[in-house]
Amino acid sequence: MTYERFQSIYDRAALRHGGKNALEEMFWRPLNTAQLSLMSDDRWLSAFSQKVFQSGINWKVVSNKWPGFETVFFNFDIEKMLLIHDEMWEEKAKDIRIIRNLGKVMTIRENALMISECQASHGSFSQFVASWPSDNITGLWAYLKKHGARLGGNTGPYTLRAMGKDTFMLTKDVEGYLRLNDIITTGRDTQSAWKAAQNAFNHWHQESGRSYATISQCIALSVN
Repeated sequence: MTYERFQSIYDRAALRHGGKNALEEMFWRPLNTAQLSLMSDDRWLSAFSQKVFQSGINWKVVSNKWPGFETVFFNFDIEKMLLIHDEMWEEKAKDIRIIRNLGKVMTIRENALMISECQASHGSFSQFVASWPSDNITGLWAYLKKHGARLGGNTGPYTLRAMGKDTFMLTKDVEGYLRLNDIITTGRDTQSAWKAAQNAFNHWHQESGRSYATISQCIALSVN
């Protein structure tokens, strides 16, 4: 497979967005492994839950309601989430301080269980994520989809990005670029598409030394 040089992608993005200095200021930069590993696991559960609730709902509405979620769900303390019985979950799903959706509320328990299992095997969920190599970040996407609740599609990757993990994103612009260049030729969420995208980003990462997040943003900015 022949890929476009990353420098060409970068130069095109810079041309479209006011030059290299302006482009560099636009980049979101990931946390390093040490910073990521120190994050409290309750923040992961909060972030996963927020992204789940944002699916299909105006993000600002969810953001405005989130302090209420933190109160109702004990600041997403993992141990407390696993101690809540079924009847109490149903009661919490009716609380006016949150967005009342029992199906989405129940993902909190399922994702708390996923985090708890990672705590048992890796010490903390943050350490589990921090130690996952970005040259196989789609493997982490697959893990979240399989073991979590409603973390497929872009929900899992968006959460990883929001929490500081170095990951590329298959946004509409990035996916469009990959298709235009015949890197992705199947459905976006297929194993073959993820493998092809991962191989391309690995190539650009090795070529440029840039983070996967920066490469992803640069591609999006080069076509938009």
